[in-house]
Amino acid sequence: MPFKDYLRIARILVSLGITKIRLTGGEPLLRRGIVDFVRDLSKLRPQGLKPSSSNSPVGAAEAVPFQNFLDLAITTNGHLLAGMAQQLKDAGLNRITVSMDAVDPDRFTRITRVPGGFDHVLAGIRAARDAGLWPVKVNCVLMRGFNEDQIVPFGMFARQEGVIVRFIEFMPLEEDRVWAPSTVVPLDEILQCMAEYRPLVEIPHAKSETARRYRFYDGIGEIGIIAPVSHPFCGHCSRIRITSDGKIRTCLFSVWDHDLHELMRRGASDEELAEFIRGVVQRKEERHHIGEPDFVPASRTMVHIGG
Repeated sequence: MPFKDYLRIARILVSLGITKIRLTGGEPLLRRGIVDFVRDLSKLRPQGLKPSSSNSPVGAAEAVPFQNFLDLAITTNGHLLAGMAQQLKDAGLNRITVSMDAVDPDRFTRITRVPGGFDHVLAGIRAARDAGLWPVKVNCVLMRGFNEDQIVPFGMFARQEGVIVRFIEFMPLEEDRVWAPSTVVPLDEILQCMAEYRPLVEIPHAKSETARRYRFYDGIGEIGIIAPVSHPFCGHCSRIRITSDGKIRTCLFSVWDHDLHELMRRGASDEELAEFIRGVVQRKEERHHIGEPDFVPASRTMVHIGG
């Protein structure tokens, strides 16, 4: 979609109580005009949130403090970040997340098939940190037999680089559909492995946060674990996703989309779009069914829904 359509959707969502927007991809930094789009988004101002009720705004499962600014973040592979970090910060971006599945340069090259790519990504992480895009988060999807030996090196990386590392359990959203329970490195195993390197202390987190957070006992370095397979958080999830073609997904594992852009194309007013969004969110799935006999894979894989 053109940026003007994304901006209209974002404006409506913010008017309904959304306070955080994250731009994903594909690779969002490849999109021409992304800095100007960030600048336009940063001008939006969230509305005051009301306590949860049956007709609350896309409003949330818990009461949260009101903030009069939009928390604006980007998830990127980091290859172009070094040259854009300060521009994005100046445009109003608050935070950055870099996706990388290894901190060993040779392993990183084998995974990404980009010679020298690790140095570019590391430079981007440091540039983002220096620009004040804080906290800088580094996401790693763990797969057994693929990169589970990177757990401790990522812990060392968090301490050395002053970033938050977040491990994500492998979910059945990949294009090749090779997911199996045996490929998942669960939260408890990650904690046990990391504790053998350095003891961890859990950090309290809001119910709607997807990551369980931990700090090393000496206060240097933080990790998070997003564990939708072994420790589902569906009951507290307050996120929705807009795909690149303007469809709403209320869960990564939805088996259907809700076509918001088609309504826009037909000339729907902002009020009509807002009512459509409310109806979709009120029918949000209670939970996913990963690993259960009746599990049905998502209708689109992660590369098609933004991630």
